[in-house]
Amino acid sequence: MRDTLYLVTYDISDPKRWRRIFTLMNGYGEWLQLSIFQCRLTPMQHAEMLSFLDGIIDHRTDHVLVIDLGAADKVDPKITSLGKPYERVTKDSIIV
Repeated sequence: MRDTLYLVTYDISDPKRWRRIFTLMNGYGEWLQLSIFQCRLTPMQHAEMLSFLDGIIDHRTDHVLVIDLGAADKVDPKITSLGKPYERVTKDSIIV
């Protein structure tokens, strides 16, 4: 199964829901900035993440954007980073 790289950004109107989303997203990706994550996900992880987000947000006041950047092993985003360096999320080996 091929991983896809996603950029997830959100604008959540309630601080309690914002914290829940932030905690959830920490389990799916790397935190880049306030309310912005990059995630390397399988199709199953992507569907699961969307389902959890959909269950947390208030559809009248909140907004979540999930941007598909393409195949994680092929995408080479052109990013200008000022301050601390940008690092693309990688998939670490799992030793069992």
